[in-house]
Amino acid sequence: MKTGFDNQKYLTMQSEHIRDRIAQFGDKLYLEFGGKLFDDYHASRVLPGFQPDSKLNMLLQLADQAEIIIAINAADIEKNKVRHDLGITYDLDVLRLIQEYRDKGLYVGSVVITRYARQPAAKQFKTKLEKLGIRVYRHYPIEGYPNNVSHIVSDNGYGKNEYIETTRPLIIITAPGPGSGKMAVCLSQLYHENKRGIKAGYAKFETFPIWNIPLKHPVNLAYEAATADLNDVNMIDPFHLDAYGITTVNYNRDVEIFPVLAAMFEGIYGYCPYKSPTDMGVNMAGNCIIDDAICQEASRQEIIRRYYQALNRLARDEGSKEEVYKIELLMKQAKITPQDRPVVVAANQLAQKNGSPAAALQLPDGQIVTGKTSALLGASAAALLNAVKELGHIADEIHLISPTFIEPIQGLKTCYLGSRNPRLHTDEVLIALSMCAATDKDARIALEQLPKLRGCQVHTSVMLSPVDINFFSRLGLELTSEPVYETKKLYH
Repeated sequence: MKTGFDNQKYLTMQSEHIRDRIAQFGDKLYLEFGGKLFDDYHASRVLPGFQPDSKLNMLLQLADQAEIIIAINAADIEKNKVRHDLGITYDLDVLRLIQEYRDKGLYVGSVVITRYARQPAAKQFKTKLEKLGIRVYRHYPIEGYPNNVSHIVSDNGYGKNEYIETTRPLIIITAPGPGSGKMAVCLSQLYHENKRGIKAGYAKFETFPIWNIPLKHPVNLAYEAATADLNDVNMIDPFHLDAYGITTVNYNRDVEIFPVLAAMFEGIYGYCPYKSPTDMGVNMAGNCIIDDAICQEASRQEIIRRYYQALNRLARDEGSKEEVYKIELLMKQAKITPQDRPVVVAANQLAQKNGSPAAALQLPDGQIVTGKTSALLGASAAALLNAVKELGHIADEIHLISPTFIEPIQGLKTCYLGSRNPRLHTDEVLIALSMCAATDKDARIALEQLPKLRGCQVHTSVMLSPVDINFFSRLGLELTSEPVYETKKLYH
C-alpha cells in the first residue's frame, strides 16, 4: 500500500517527451502504442503509485493533437479470437475501445483491418463499422513480409494498402491485443506519407520492459512473467550498446526485427533515424520511480501472482507447462517462492487444519484475516465478511447477516435455480449484507469498508468459480488460488 512511483511527474514528463518527438520529425508522428491504453493494472501493481489510467490521462493532455487508429487482424476476426481478461472477442473489443476513447474525449479517426483477404467475417465487420459511421481501411498481406524489404517498400507492397486519411499531428496506433499489425500500419503510413511529400516519423510507446533499469530488476522480471505465454524475453539492446556504449533493456521481438525496420526506413527515407530499438521508444516510466525497494517488492509479489495464474490455467487445460516452467525460472532469478506471499501460507495452513477449503485476506495494515468453509458460506465469502468486520471494528461474535436470512437465499438457489451448492458466493453475501444494512447499523458500517479492500491480497486453497473470481476483481482484490478444484468431478 506504499507508493514507489510519482504519477504526476510521469504524466508531465511523458507528454513533454512525446511532444519533443513530434517536433523531431516535423509534420506528423505515428506512435505505436503497446499494452493497455487504460486500465493498466499490471503497471499499477508493479509500480505502486502508477494509476491504471495514467497513459490515458497523459494522452488527454495531448487530446487536441492526437488521433487514434485501431488496428485489428482479419484472421482474429475470422476465428473469433477472445480477450481472456474481458471474455469478449477482438471485434467486440474494437467497439468497446472506440466508445471508451470517445467517452474520455479522445478522437478516434478510423479502424484498419490488417492482413485483409476478403475473409467473410472481416467483410461483415467492415460493413457493420461503416453502418455505425466509422471509417474503415484495409491493409493486405504482403508476400515475403517482413524480410523481402525491396518488395515490401514498393507500390506492390505497402503501396497497395489503402492510405489512412488523418488530420492531426499525433497518430496513436492501438489494438485489442498483440499480433494486430500495429507496427506494419505505422510503416505503411510512413511510405504513403513520404510519397505525398509529408514528413512523418515513427516511435513506440511500450511501458515494459523499462529500458533504463537493470535487466534482472524485479519490475522487468515481472513483465516477463506477465508475457510468459507469448515467450517474450528481456535482453540487453545490442544495437544501443554498439552505437552509444550504454547498456539498455529491450525485448527479443523488437531486437530481432530492428535490422528489418532499419532497412525499411532506409527504403522509405534513404536513411534510418534510429540507431537502436531503444531509440524508437518514448517511455519515461523508469525516471519516475521514487522508491526502488517498494517497486521491487511489489514486482516480486506480482511474479508469484502470475505463477498461480499460470498454474490455474494449466489445471483448466487453458495453459501450458512451458509457461509454468518459465515463471518458475523467473522466481528463481528473483529469489522468491510462493511462501513469500503471506496469504498463501495462512490460507493453506487453515485448509490443512480443517480439512476443507479456506481463504486468507491481507488488510491494508498487513493484518491477515481468514475464512473457512461452513454450511452457510464458502471460504472466500467468509473471509470477505471477516475483513469488513475487522476494518469496521465490529466484534467477531456479531452476525452481520442472520442465518435465518441466509437460509431462504439457499432455498432459492437449490430449490428454484438448480444449484447444487447451497453456500453463498461472495456477490450473494454482499447483496444480503446490503439488504441488512437498510435496518442494521453494524451491517451498514461493514458495507462502507468495501472501498478499503482495493489493492488487498487474497489467496484461496482451491480454485474459485468464475462468479467469485470476477467479483474479487471488481472489488479490486488481488486473487491467487491453489490449482486444485474443490470437488473431484469430470466436469466443472
